[in-house]
This record gives sequence, structure tokens and C-alpha cells, in this order.
Amino acid sequence: MKIEQIYTGCLAQGAYYISSRGEAAIIDPLREVQPYIDRAAKDGVTIRYIFETHFHADFVSGHIDLAAKTGAQIVLGPTDAHLGYNAHIARDGETFKIGNATIKVLHTPGHTLESAVYLLIDETGKETAIFTGDTLFIGDVGRPDLAQKIAGDLTKEKLAGLLFDSLRNKIMPLPDALIVYPAHGAGSACGKNMSRETTDTLGHQKKVNYALAPELTKEQFITAVTDGLTEPPQYFPQNVKMNIEGYDSVDEVLERGNHALDPDAFEDAANHTGAIMLDTRTPQDFAKSFIPNSINIGIDGSFAVWVGTLIPDLKQEILIIADEGREEEVVTRLARVGYDYSIGYLKGGIDAWEKAGKETDHIESISPDQLAAISQPHILDVRKESEYQAEHIEGAENIPLDYINHHIAAIDRNQPVYVHCAGGYRSMIFSSILKARGFHNVIDVQGGFKAIKDSGRFNITDFVCSTTKK
Repeated sequence: MKIEQIYTGCLAQGAYYISSRGEAAIIDPLREVQPYIDRAAKDGVTIRYIFETHFHADFVSGHIDLAAKTGAQIVLGPTDAHLGYNAHIARDGETFKIGNATIKVLHTPGHTLESAVYLLIDETGKETAIFTGDTLFIGDVGRPDLAQKIAGDLTKEKLAGLLFDSLRNKIMPLPDALIVYPAHGAGSACGKNMSRETTDTLGHQKKVNYALAPELTKEQFITAVTDGLTEPPQYFPQNVKMNIEGYDSVDEVLERGNHALDPDAFEDAANHTGAIMLDTRTPQDFAKSFIPNSINIGIDGSFAVWVGTLIPDLKQEILIIADEGREEEVVTRLARVGYDYSIGYLKGGIDAWEKAGKETDHIESISPDQLAAISQPHILDVRKESEYQAEHIEGAENIPLDYINHHIAAIDRNQPVYVHCAGGYRSMIFSSILKARGFHNVIDVQGGFKAIKDSGRFNITDFVCSTTKK
């Protein structure tokens, strides 16, 4: 029997490949499914089942395409959702054979109503591993407020209560030696404080995971898991809808997006389609030269989260500017979170655009030392409110990138604004949006708050403790 975790760092997501005696199962596959098919072919096994732990909110699962390409059966936990595809709705306790191994369904509502974990029993009958989806993470549990976005009669407190019961009645009685394989690790928005570790024993989690503390009452648990939850990215409910109702084949999405456009064709598409121009290069490269009205969200940062936060319509057409050779990667990563309407990319990238004599723009960047020499600069700190409250430049205005659309009208177009985040990724996104909306006096502060603080040139205020440090 083989168990393989297939971890995708940019989504902090774990899919799983399990094989035994000529058969295989995939748990929570990503949108692009060919790697799972290739993996099974390498072992000479047939993919028999595709197990979904729940209707995912943070990515579009590949269950539909994988089933269509392999003939495998999709299995879901108990649900009355109206599906747009064929699937087996499992009963609590139902078992499935994978070669000589067995997978048992444990219904664990709480993160969502249909959430299920899958208990793996090896060829000898020993309970070996548990695939916990978003019910149990390493060091945390799934947030209980996402399903209420889909079903309005639920509250996060009700779901948290269900999650408490699921953990106590279904998971904690299991053997300590079980290996826990969750759907996510640190960096996912599906929990609050997940560990960077992506596996652990259940016994160790019972000792260190706050949510499994035996002395924790139900009321205390509900308070603990609901306290401090931030608003989830707006694309989450739309991803859930796609995972329930279905979606275009990923092959169609990739073919549509991997369409090379020369500078003239790209410019024509930008002028006549209403598409957003999404520049996925590094913030530093974008600042030097970019196509006017394009938005920078770097592919090497928290790309999916920021695309999902700042582009509200999953059906929005997108034109891509990328480093040469990375265009398909961009289209794929957009598709993973449901942005299926990439309509092409700039062939040859920004170099081709410049060689064609097309117009470009730039964003001025200055060092913290240069900023310190300016009298009474209007500084915009675009980090999260919690980061700002921990430490910030005295007198800086906090406008978190997440809420730029709520505050942009209040920014003075005629006054220079100096924008920073923690390290430069978010501030360039913010600056690019300002530029695209007609703000011409936008200056980026190089290196972000870390460089600002390290310069020793500014009064740094601890908002919470009301202290000022030089």
C-alpha cells in the first residue's frame, strides 16, 4: 500500500494518492488532473475512487474532470446538495475497497455540513491514517463560518458546536498512532493558526492542538474557534458553487488562456473586450515599466488570494502579462481558484511591448532614507489592521489592501502618497490599482515596513500599548 501527499505550496493544499493491489484513490485533487493520471500510470494502477472531504471554498477541485477522464467514482460525505454531476453520496460509516485496503467514511459536520474524514485501514486490518480535510488541521481546526455564506440559516456558532461534537465523537476516540493528513497547512485562509507541518500523529495532536484539549468545554471551544475570524476572501462562496454545480473542463480553460497575442492584438483586446490586464511579474520589474492601466499581482506571492480578493467576478475576462515561459502557469493558477476566462497573454512579454513602441508607465520608488527627508509625507500603510496596530510609522494612515475599494475615494489625487506594506508585494498591488484609476502621484517605499524600521529614521508607534520607539 502506498500513501503519497501531493502538496501545492501556493495554495497550502494537500491532495492524496493511495494505491493498493492495482487500484488507487485520489483525495481532494486539484483542478489540473493529469499529474494524478500520470502517477497512477507509473504504478500501473487504476484510479477507482475520487474522495472529496467537502465542497472546497478556497480552490476548484478536479473531481469532475478526473472522473470524466478515468471513469473513477466521485464520493462525497452525506449531503442533500443538488449536484451538477454524478457522485456517490456516502453514508456515515460506509466503507470502500482500494485493492486490499479499506477506506471508511466518518461524517464530521462543522467546518461544513457535508464534511467527512476518511479513515484508511491497511491490508492487515490496522487503522493506519486519517484524511481529515478541513475538519482537523495540524495545530488547528477548520473555520466554522464558511458554510454560513452558502446556507443563511446557519451561524458560525452552530457550526462550531457541530465541529466540537464531530471532533469528540468521531476523531478523538481513534488510535493515537494514526497519521493525520489534512487538506491544508500554514498559509491557507481555511483556518486561523495552522502549523507549517503537513502531517502528524493523532496522539501528538491530542496533546498540542488547542481544539482537542480534553478539558475544553463546548462553550469554550465555540468561543476559541470563532474568535478573531477575519472576513474570508470574496471568491470562496463562488468556488463552493462551482464545486457543487460543475465547471468547464480545465483543458478548455487552458486552451482559451494559452493564446499568444502580439502587442497589436493584445492592445486591441485590451481596448475592446473589457478585460483586466493582469501583470504577474515581480513588483520590482513592474515598477520599472508596465502597460498603463494594468494591475500587478505577482505570481510568486500570495497570488490566488489577492486575485480572489481584488477581482470580484470569476467570469471577468483577463489578459495576462507574464515573464516568458510562465504564461501557462499563470493560467493554471487562475483556474485553480475559478478564474476561467483568461483570453490570452502578451507574446514576448513587456520587452515585446516596448520594442513595438507602445506606451508604458512606471511607479517611482524611494528608499526609507529618502522618505525620511520629506517634510510631512502622506504615508499609506496598506498592511492588515492587526499588523498596523502592532507597529507602524507615527502619523501613517492605514488602508489595508483588502479594503482599497472602500477607501480609494478619500485619497487626495493631488497630493503625493507614499505607499508601503511589510515587504513590497502588497504595496505594489495597491500602487498599481491607484495608477490604473488615475492617481499620478504614487510613490512606493522600497523594502516596506521592515526596511523602514531598520533604517532607524522614523518614530515607530505601538498602537496597542501606546508607546513610541525611535
